[in-house]
Amino acid sequence: MNLRATLSHLPREARDTLFLLGVIACVLLPLFPHLPLWAGLFAGLLLLWRTGLALLSRPLPSRWLLFALLVLAVAATLGQFRTILGREAGVTLIALLLALKTLEARARRDAMVIFFLGFFTMLSNFFFSQSMFTAAAMLVALLGLLTALVNAHMPVGRPPLAVALRTAARMALFGTPVMVALFVFFPRMAPLWGLPGDQLSGRSGLSGSMQVGNIAQMALDDTVAFRVRFDGTDSALPPQSAMYFRGPVLSDFDGREWQALPIRDTPNTPALLEVQGPGIGYETTLEPNQKPWLLLLDASPEGPKASGLQAFMARDLEWLSIRPVSEVLRYRATSYPQFRHGPLTETRTLRFSSALPADSNPRTKALAAQMRADPAVSAGGTQALVDAALERLRTGGYEYTLEPGVYGEHTADEFWFDRKAGFCEHIASSFVILMRAAGVPARVVTGYQGGERNPVDGYWTVRQSDAHAWTEVWIEGRGWLRVDPTGAVSPGRIGQFTRLRAPRGAFGNAVDRVISPGLAQQLRAVWEAANNRWNQWVLNYTQTRQLDMLKALGFDAPDWQDLVNLLAGLVAAAALGGAAWSAWERLQHDPWLRLLTLARKRLAQAGLALPAHLPPRAMAEAVRAHFGAAGEPLAQWLLELEALRYAAHGGNPAPRLKQLRRQFATLALPTHSA
Repeated sequence: MNLRATLSHLPREARDTLFLLGVIACVLLPLFPHLPLWAGLFAGLLLLWRTGLALLSRPLPSRWLLFALLVLAVAATLGQFRTILGREAGVTLIALLLALKTLEARARRDAMVIFFLGFFTMLSNFFFSQSMFTAAAMLVALLGLLTALVNAHMPVGRPPLAVALRTAARMALFGTPVMVALFVFFPRMAPLWGLPGDQLSGRSGLSGSMQVGNIAQMALDDTVAFRVRFDGTDSALPPQSAMYFRGPVLSDFDGREWQALPIRDTPNTPALLEVQGPGIGYETTLEPNQKPWLLLLDASPEGPKASGLQAFMARDLEWLSIRPVSEVLRYRATSYPQFRHGPLTETRTLRFSSALPADSNPRTKALAAQMRADPAVSAGGTQALVDAALERLRTGGYEYTLEPGVYGEHTADEFWFDRKAGFCEHIASSFVILMRAAGVPARVVTGYQGGERNPVDGYWTVRQSDAHAWTEVWIEGRGWLRVDPTGAVSPGRIGQFTRLRAPRGAFGNAVDRVISPGLAQQLRAVWEAANNRWNQWVLNYTQTRQLDMLKALGFDAPDWQDLVNLLAGLVAAAALGGAAWSAWERLQHDPWLRLLTLARKRLAQAGLALPAHLPPRAMAEAVRAHFGAAGEPLAQWLLELEALRYAAHGGNPAPRLKQLRRQFATLALPTHSA
């Protein structure tokens, strides 16, 4: 016997319980990656336990056992988080409470509690992700919960779940206009509440420090860091090799780790930036990362513009937000590929950019002295030194790789003389150490380089795997100049935009055999374009866009009060329209009511006028009293009509209703009273 047949033979209570447990599992499943391992296992075991009780028709556990499990759940949550407040602790506790409540569903009130706990838990999924996939999954969960709720309000008989599903879908469909109106017109404002310790974990690997090897780990992460839409045509864009999106600038080196300078910049710190040539306008959609850096194309004197965004430029051209980016942020900016930056003559601040620990990388320091002693380099100055170092990288057998091995204490010495292999941060760090050993101010710049254009929507997608480290060297009279030594080792990384990829596993190779790489790339482009639209029109629907929409509707100087008034008018109109439509449908389109009204009219023609509020049973008694035995067939017909409406039955009532309609058409009504 198959599963469907097995379920169809279960008692209704067991069937409804299993359906509700399946819906709860759909609600909880997206939360499991964000719950502690023990909490996910605990909730899963509770649901399996309840499933077994339903299948075997066993009694529910005692209240004392449930109380002990509740105390255990609360104690474990407190032990894990030291609190029951906050996002992680609160969601963990609510998930456990929902699973526990399924073991206590003894009465209708318990079922209602489960439904509304389910709705609340469903919303808690959006604390962790607001992606289009999460929204679609929660829409399915919403339909499931509504179906279970509708089914609970049909206590008589064994109505098919499909009937409850159709009713739930119709309810959701009717509520969609109100939902859309609330989304579009409800005033957007800063949150009036927050959860203690609520910090969304960012996926960006960029930080204010860099150890050799950490950017190589990001090359394995193919998630989206941000998207860029450039103004104008593709011919006006900079070449892909010139797309450097600036992040943290690292100038302080302790022998193992690069960090930002211990000099705190303020919004009034001068950046000494001069731009030339035409600017490039663009719009960036930055994914949440809990970091303050705003990734801009080098270099932007005006900085990013967005509603409510407060940002400033540091002295090394970084743009930083006053607050970490904790949600999808869209901003506009204009950058100038041709620019000059930094002091033209030596200053005291530059000494920080030429310092090295005394006991680090002795062989690299000796190499720098040797290069300085070369007459050609000595005559050509700093630019000649840079060119000589790049030539050594091009011709010295150096390799660009994700797996150079674990570097020891003297990372630059190992790179230049031993391993001769590394990722971009190995190369950039070693290059800067060589320049500093030669007395030249130099620093490491981290960020993203390149990107790929999505052919579906025209946006440039920049991924975590595009994270990059390059260098800047200071030359007197010219300021800071970008030098990317990785391009000397692997020109394809910068010019042809080739990326290193991790080895494919067995699953990836199997997928490649089933789906061609070209088709997979097209499907990925379509999905990312759709996800980008979701970000643009849903997650990034700000108050500015609301007010712009009101201006398009004819408001001269709209504000949030106009939004409230418009929303209230729409909701009131929708409520009145819905009430009127419901009344009209009930009177005109309910075939059962229409047939009962027809019987009342025929009785009035036969001399028996009955009030409209009488149910069929009362009408049958009136027919017997008025017509006697001659009215018995009509009285029986009325009782059958009532049974069709209110008695317990399964299946579709429409065929029986058609039969009663045909029977009424042939029914001889009495013409005299008893």
